[in-house]
Amino acid sequence: MSVREQKMAETRKKLIEVARRAFAEYGYADTSMDKLTAEAGLTRGALYHHFGDKKGLFAAVVDQIDSEMASSAQQQLDQPDDLWEGLMLEGQTYIENALNPEFQRIVLRDGPAVLADPAHWPSQNKCLQSTRDCVEQLLALDRIKAVDPEAAAVFLNGAAMNAALWVASSQHPEKVLPQALHAFNLFASGFLKETRG
Repeated sequence: MSVREQKMAETRKKLIEVARRAFAEYGYADTSMDKLTAEAGLTRGALYHHFGDKKGLFAAVVDQIDSEMASSAQQQLDQPDDLWEGLMLEGQTYIENALNPEFQRIVLRDGPAVLADPAHWPSQNKCLQSTRDCVEQLLALDRIKAVDPEAAAVFLNGAAMNAALWVASSQHPEKVLPQALHAFNLFASGFLKETRG
């Protein structure tokens, strides 16, 4: 990496870092680009060069946070011996993150309002591919009913995302969370084959 490329990467990283704090504290609408660039010690030109505009910077912040949360949820998939249990833990972890103030405000509240349908966010597409891979493995193991892997992945991810959105937008998220987790588990269990005993 050249010195110029390294400097550009550092500038980009600094803008995302400062923007992440500002969007979490003030929300998208009340975050001033002048204040943000001043805090980062950079010009508005640097912001426009790297992200195009405020919305582009916000999209980068959402992608970073959502990717971190998806990665955290993905780790759940790697821990248990049982693949199905891991998939359920992944969805539950994502839903539980709706109580995380930064994730709640930036990704779940402002994200859909500013960036539209979360299903089209790059971070969600990565998560969808991971879920699809897991569904294909579960099909190969004859653990779940015959289903198109992509359809199953879309429904499972959509259920987790919408449950998290519901928790985040409710007046009492901590009270709604157990209901959301219960409903998610009931919905998801419909994919499982009857156990032969």
